[in-house]
Amino acid sequence: MEFAELREIAWQANQELHRRGLAPLTWGNASAADRTAGVFAIKPSGVAYEQLRMEDIVVVALDDGRVVSGRLRPSSDTPTHRALYLGFPEIGGVVHTHALHATAWAQLGRPLPCLGTTHADHFRGAVPVARELTEAEIAAGYEAACGAAIVETFRRAACQPLDVPAVFLAGHGPFTWGASASDAVRHAEVLEAVARMALLMGAHLREVGELAEPLRRKHFERKHGPKAYYGQEALP
Repeated sequence: MEFAELREIAWQANQELHRRGLAPLTWGNASAADRTAGVFAIKPSGVAYEQLRMEDIVVVALDDGRVVSGRLRPSSDTPTHRALYLGFPEIGGVVHTHALHATAWAQLGRPLPCLGTTHADHFRGAVPVARELTEAEIAAGYEAACGAAIVETFRRAACQPLDVPAVFLAGHGPFTWGASASDAVRHAEVLEAVARMALLMGAHLREVGELAEPLRRKHFERKHGPKAYYGQEALP
C-alpha cells in the first residue's frame, strides 16, 4: 500500500477523535503531512469512523491538492487542511471537529479568552475567531477560503501557529493543529475542555477577567520552548 506509514498515522488520529468523543457520526476529520514527500493523508468524506479502514485514507498533494493515492473522495474540508499546511509550514497535523462545547463556542463567534491555567498550559492567549467570509469567497471556494481566512487571522495578529494551535470558524466549528497529527488531536481535546469550562461559567463569564499575563506566560513556558521543565526528559 502506498504511503502506508502516513496513512496509518492519519487513520490513528481519526480513530482517536472518535474514541475521545470529539467527532460524533461523521462530523470531523484529521490529517497528517509528510513534508518531504509533499503530501498529506486525510479521512475520506462521509465515511463513518466505525467503518474507516487504513486503506480508505486518501493521500493528497500539497502543491496542487490533487489526489495522489486512494480510491475514495477526500474530506470536503481537504482544501482547508491544505491551506493550513501551506500557510503554517511548522505544522504536521490538522484536526477539524464538531465537538459539542467547542462548536457551541464557535457559534458565539467570539474569541475564547484565557480564563485559567488549564488554557494557559496549552494556548498562549485567547483562541481567535477567523474573520467572516464574503459572499464571493463562499461561492468561489468555501473550504479553501476558510483556510485562507485562518492563516490571515494569525498573520494579522502576528501570532505563532504553535503558540495558539487552534481557531474557531464563526457559526461552524473549531480547527486545531500541531507538530504532528497526534498533537493536533490533543489540542482538539484541550480546546473542548476549556470551551466547556468557559460555558459552564454561564452568566458569570462577563464578570471574570483574563488570567493575569505573568501567570499565563509562566504556565505556557513551563511546558513549551527553551524554558520548559514540565514532564520527563527522554529516556535513553
